[in-house]
Amino acid sequence: MAEITAAAVKQLREKTGAGMMECKNALVEAGGNEERAIEILRKRGLASAKKREGRIASEGIVGSYIHMGGKVGVLVEVNCETDFVARGEEFQQLVKDIAMHVAAAEPRYVSREEVSAADLAKEREIARAQAKNDPKNANKPDQVIDKIVEGRLNKYYEEAVLLDQPFVKDPAKTVGELMTEKIAKTGERITIRRFTRYKMGEGIERRAEDFSNEVASLLE
Repeated sequence: MAEITAAAVKQLREKTGAGMMECKNALVEAGGNEERAIEILRKRGLASAKKREGRIASEGIVGSYIHMGGKVGVLVEVNCETDFVARGEEFQQLVKDIAMHVAAAEPRYVSREEVSAADLAKEREIARAQAKNDPKNANKPDQVIDKIVEGRLNKYYEEAVLLDQPFVKDPAKTVGELMTEKIAKTGERITIRRFTRYKMGEGIERRAEDFSNEVASLLE
């Protein structure tokens, strides 16, 4: 029997809007095959979000959030299907919340699909080296090391990917789960298309004399 990982259950939940246990049971019944699991959930009337996956979300708004007296700023584009939903108070609050979350949590990507193969390979290499250098894992077989590596990659996703991050206003759910809730509530497909986070002074090299003066002032 195929192993059903937490990541697979989570991904199926994000795609269908079904509950965690329903997703797990469907994956078990489908032998780990996601498409078959989606079909099982649809037959049971549980795949609410999947029915909207093919719809085009071309409406929406660009929201912003400014923090720390202008030190951090965020622009985010969130899309929905109709202007009616886009103009609604709940959707606009969602966009504000997402922008605020980006300011606080500093994600690098919207979804796992945006993580480049090169970045993922680098993180996997680092995670494997860390696992093998840990004395506690000295005599553990490769299969166990592989599971440790996958666990650390999931941790990387939670830190770097917006949809995988715990939502700052309610850490009991991820941003992806928040989006699924809004999809079910509005009856429309809702997606986070892109975001940009600005931090004042980020990437600017400080002049050497400014740094020297700052050090000197601390020694006075």
